[in-house]
Amino acid sequence: MLSSPLKTMEYNKRTQNGWAFYDWANSVYSLVISTAIFPVYYSSVTASETNSVHFLGTDWENTVIYSYVLSFSFVIVALISPILGGIADYTGSKKKFMQFFAAMGALSCGVLFFFDGTNVALGLWATIFASVGFWGSLVFYNAFLPEIAPVEQQDRLSAMGFSLGYMGSAILLIGNLVLINKGADWGITDSTLPARISFLTVAIWWFGFAQITFRRLPDNVYGRRPDKHIIKMGFREIRAVYQSLPAFPQLRQFLIAFLLLSVGVQTIILMASVFGQKELGLPAENLILTILIIQLVAIVGARLFARLSERYGNFRALIGAVFVWMFISVAAYLLPVTSPRVDLMYYSLGGLVGMVMGGIQSLSRSTYSKMLPDTKDHASYFSFFDLTEKIAIIGGTFVFGFMESITGSMKLSSLAMGIFFLSSGLVLISMEKKSQLAGTLGSHDGRNRP
Repeated sequence: MLSSPLKTMEYNKRTQNGWAFYDWANSVYSLVISTAIFPVYYSSVTASETNSVHFLGTDWENTVIYSYVLSFSFVIVALISPILGGIADYTGSKKKFMQFFAAMGALSCGVLFFFDGTNVALGLWATIFASVGFWGSLVFYNAFLPEIAPVEQQDRLSAMGFSLGYMGSAILLIGNLVLINKGADWGITDSTLPARISFLTVAIWWFGFAQITFRRLPDNVYGRRPDKHIIKMGFREIRAVYQSLPAFPQLRQFLIAFLLLSVGVQTIILMASVFGQKELGLPAENLILTILIIQLVAIVGARLFARLSERYGNFRALIGAVFVWMFISVAAYLLPVTSPRVDLMYYSLGGLVGMVMGGIQSLSRSTYSKMLPDTKDHASYFSFFDLTEKIAIIGGTFVFGFMESITGSMKLSSLAMGIFFLSSGLVLISMEKKSQLAGTLGSHDGRNRP
């Protein structure tokens, strides 16, 4: 089942470093826009006595529609990524698709500069397109991994990418925080301007540094020469990959485990700031400090879990990370809101999130890459990986928002995430046991397999 990439592929260190550098470029979106500044900014500029906003002809609670808007953006990516992956494989144009979505995402972040709270529709639509751009580019970015690195290097290269992402995004976030906190001292009288400038810096950073990646990544490495029936052949390409999945039951089982853990991981990452602000009543500076802690610890966590996978195998490392995430979900539910030290408890949970966030994300990507058969259709196979993640995010953010809307509390939403982690852990344990019985996978066997 597991295999290395095609034997004809040459591995180039400069290309590998360029690939990993895209995490440095685009992770500023996931930190500044998805996690740190924009959710807090959005909640602040849309806050009122009723916390109600008007969008698409209907009044919504501000945080509920924010959850639904994120879910909708993932629906878009889930619908288009498989067919685009098939077209990219058939035409050999993964890099062109990646460039398009990166440009869309960066431009949408720039549009957020004009969102001041009075134009909610602009802010929410820009949020949708920025999310589609970010996640859409990752479909094709991830698909390069099995083409540019042999199996034994993929865990470390994946971890290197995430580590660069955490580091670069932390640097930009710190710069943005200085601007937000010192803006008044520098003569900025509009209280929303520093945050809006930070959204603009994300656009410039993402688009600018991505050019380094695009200069180094190969294009059409298999010399594909498509005919004029590109869309038809793209559908045929993705259909062929889909029909091949039953031949690889372990790959399908891993996608189930990945679906379940992604529900919890991505939802917690996306909603952590809103949870801290609305449920625990923490001020913005406490939330930002927690996010910085998460980013810095995640640099260590990604590399730590890469080493754990080398020693114990990918499955065992993932199982350990999943059960730590389950503990985090339960602990968030049990946080005493009235405690004077709730901020320190939140910091501690943030540090724990950072340790396992980088590990579970980088290992999930490299484990899936290792499990692929010998193929030229990496974008098509990775479109199913990304489709699985998007379905998880759609479900997770919807469940989170729906439970808040009927209970008036986010704490039960957090507890529900623990159920998904438990289910994922049980699937991974089953895979580990089957692998040991087969004598090929599971524990480390000296070949860097899962």
